[in-house]
Amino acid sequence: MPIMLVRNKVEDYSTWRSVFDAQKGAARRAGLHLLDMWRDIEDTNNVFFTMRVEDVDKARAYVSAPESAEVGKRAGVIDGELHIVERVKD
Repeated sequence: MPIMLVRNKVEDYSTWRSVFDAQKGAARRAGLHLLDMWRDIEDTNNVFFTMRVEDVDKARAYVSAPESAEVGKRAGVIDGELHIVERVKD
């Protein structure tokens, strides 16, 4: 199963988290399910999270939609990276 690996540098973690949590339903409809989340120890406004991806095309459409950019602005995202990855077996 693919995983979405994301890093967001945000203005304020509390604001970002509130907006992130409010988008849970939209993310689920796009087939994205939060697996885990971390914050940088030295910069708690640098957030990392992983999401299980049910459908790569739906996930890409969701994150590239203009509405997602607006949500990011509202959440105070300054900078970010997003990668859809898969486990490599030995």
